[in-house]
Amino acid sequence: MTAKYIFITGGVVSSVGKGITTAAIGRDSGAEVVIIEVGGTVGDIEGQPFLEAIRQMRNEEGRHDTLAIHVTLLPHISTTGELKTKPTQHSVRDLRSIGVQPDVIVCRSDLPVSADIRDKVSLFCDVEPRAVIPLLTMPSIYEVPLVLENAGLTDYIVDRLNLPPASRDLEDWKTWVERLQHPQGSVDVAVVGKYVELPDAYLSVKESLIHAAVEHNVGVNIRWVHSEDVSGDGGEAILAQADGIVVPGGFGERGIEGKVESARYARLNNVPYLGLCLGLHIMAVEFARAYFDTDDAHSTEFDAETAYPVITLLDEQRRVVDKGGSMRLGEYACRLRPGTNTR
Repeated sequence: MTAKYIFITGGVVSSVGKGITTAAIGRDSGAEVVIIEVGGTVGDIEGQPFLEAIRQMRNEEGRHDTLAIHVTLLPHISTTGELKTKPTQHSVRDLRSIGVQPDVIVCRSDLPVSADIRDKVSLFCDVEPRAVIPLLTMPSIYEVPLVLENAGLTDYIVDRLNLPPASRDLEDWKTWVERLQHPQGSVDVAVVGKYVELPDAYLSVKESLIHAAVEHNVGVNIRWVHSEDVSGDGGEAILAQADGIVVPGGFGERGIEGKVESARYARLNNVPYLGLCLGLHIMAVEFARAYFDTDDAHSTEFDAETAYPVITLLDEQRRVVDKGGSMRLGEYACRLRPGTNTR
């Protein structure tokens, strides 16, 4: 079967990341459906090449094998209690001006979208009434697939792309969301980092903790602790109520001693500690300082002249000059061979 392509474009809400792929992905991977998301706001100059690529792909692949979904915002005017459709109309007009007519419009809003509003969007944006999908702001992003399913988005996509019908059993997902919403207990986890004032800096850590908590049918109360606040007097008081401590990755010398103090507190008080990347380096540094009774043990990343470099480059790495882009991100095939310490 020929691959189907679903394009998702932003409206007046900005989303992170821009990306476009080619039809070769569908052919080479054997995928039945390829979803391509172009973040940002329609009209932004940096997004124009990606939207043009969508226009060309829709022409090359055929309209029966492509579907354009436009995600847009219905702002709420508090003084009148209205949801305004004009921004949606304008963003659709901009899309159409470059040759992309959306097939589906997903309307983000903080208030319920009435049938009159949906009909208005359908009329002035030239989409079928059932292709106007309301998406009320949810407490958790994990509720969104259930909301879209209940709004009929899946049925419309299957019909529009002439996809073979398949069973849609979302009971496991519903059960997971139910456990998320109604935990049987709670745990406090302190995340000790130096970018905690930036909400997205440790987003993957936050979501991983949420997933782990749901697996154990508890809620997680994440306490964001700045590592510079832990060093010195008062550090123990900050961590005193934590059931667990996570020290995530990071770069630079600032805040390092606070992370070392966090590892020391966890070890001495038998508090579970998870060190991610730099956090694991910190564990080695803290243990070496305690075991050898010296504060001179360190990582050469932060003290190139340390007398006791417990974390340092391998000999073969010392000749590497260009270290940029060397981190392993995403899926990585790793074999734990028998007989190795790691295994």
